[in-house]
Amino acid sequence: MGWTEERVTQLRKLWAEGLSASQIAKQLGGVTRNAVIGKVHRLGLAGRATPSRPAKRPVRVARPRAIGPTAPRLRPATSLPTVVIPELEPLKLEDGKAASVLTLNESMCKFPIGDPNDADFAFCGRGAACGPYCQDHARLAYQPSQAKKRRTSEPDELRRMMRLAAAG
Repeated sequence: MGWTEERVTQLRKLWAEGLSASQIAKQLGGVTRNAVIGKVHRLGLAGRATPSRPAKRPVRVARPRAIGPTAPRLRPATSLPTVVIPELEPLKLEDGKAASVLTLNESMCKFPIGDPNDADFAFCGRGAACGPYCQDHARLAYQPSQAKKRRTSEPDELRRMMRLAAAG
């Protein structure tokens, strides 16, 4: 469809009311948003009575969570027992040297000791019964998650109450 005098008049009126180019294109019918923008620029209708802006959304303020009187209080994670591992020196082999990548085998602890860039870097080398590490390094490497620590540190009565509350 072409731009008749009647459609141009309607375009001017809708543009002055602050409608967007998409809204004007819908009302006029048969033209695209880009066609409306092009005609507006050719007519020199850059100024608007009321600019079309998206409405500002209100900022949502997070409400503090209220903990009811029956909610169980868990001890902070800092009160949980910590695993203390002694500083272990790398095991010396028969030749007097510590275990290296070249001397490790499947039954030796592969826990790295020191900085790999240093000349004295080595691996633990002690016996590894199950897995890649000796018993001490396995305790250090495989620490339980915080949730599991909390579960095991809670009194049995508290765990029972929590299960009952969740089921009810």
